[in-house]
Parts: sequence; structure tokens; C-alpha cells
Amino acid sequence: MELNNLYTELILEKSRDKSNRRQLESPTHCELGHNPSCGDEITLQLKVVDDVIEDIAYTGMGCAISQASTSIMCDVIKGKTTQEAVDLCEKFIAMIKGEITDRKELKVLKDAVCFQSISTLPARVKCAVLSWYTLKNMLENDESKGSFIPE
Repeated sequence: MELNNLYTELILEKSRDKSNRRQLESPTHCELGHNPSCGDEITLQLKVVDDVIEDIAYTGMGCAISQASTSIMCDVIKGKTTQEAVDLCEKFIAMIKGEITDRKELKVLKDAVCFQSISTLPARVKCAVLSWYTLKNMLENDESKGSFIPE
């Protein structure tokens, strides 16, 4: 089976996966991400303890690419420090923009590398990066360092 076909299968599988699509009990962080150009919308919830992302979940709706990207992102960043998560977000975004193409450098993104070819589909780029930008924004603008709890 061709690599692109494997990636397509992974995206379809992860878009249907419900393991990360749920509400967290007692989240420490919550942020809404919205792509007005296509209507994708996600709400990320984190449980951060001692600067480590102990758990992450999301709710929302959107295309298969946005949902799969969000689910894979959850798997990739769970257990990382907040700074490691920001670094991974930056690496993913740089990969999508075509700024990083070296497979060895992208290895830390694990299954998220399946979105590398999205850079050739400009209409789908925003779908793939929605959750990554939402997480990056949430963590970089966290003035409370873990005390934000949604109303």
C-alpha cells in the first residue's frame, strides 16, 4: 500500500476515534478554536499539573481533517510539558507551511506527519492547523499558569 493511502486511512480512522473527543473532569485550561472559512470548531480542554499536560480532550465538529488532526495532536502532546507542547505546535505549523521537510526532524510529531502533504492543499491547511494554533495560543497566553477554569 502506498504511503499516501496509509496516511489517508489514518486520517479517516482518527477522525472517527472518540477516545480524545470527550469532556474533561475538572480541566485547568479551556479554549475555543474556530475556523470561520469552513465552520470547523473545537474546544480544547487540558488538565495541567506541575506544568505537565496530564490529560487533554476536545469537543466540537468539523471536517475529517480538523477532527483527525485534533485527535492526533491530543495523543502527541499528552504527558509533555507545556513548553514541549508549544514547541510541537510550532514544529507542526512549520511542517504544514513547508518550512520543515526533514523527516528526521519531524519524527517527534509521530502520526501527525501524515498531514505533511496538506501544505499542497491550501483550502485544507486551516483545517489541519486549527487545533495546533488553538493549543499554542492557550499555552502562550496562559497568565494564570494553570488556574483558568471555564465558567
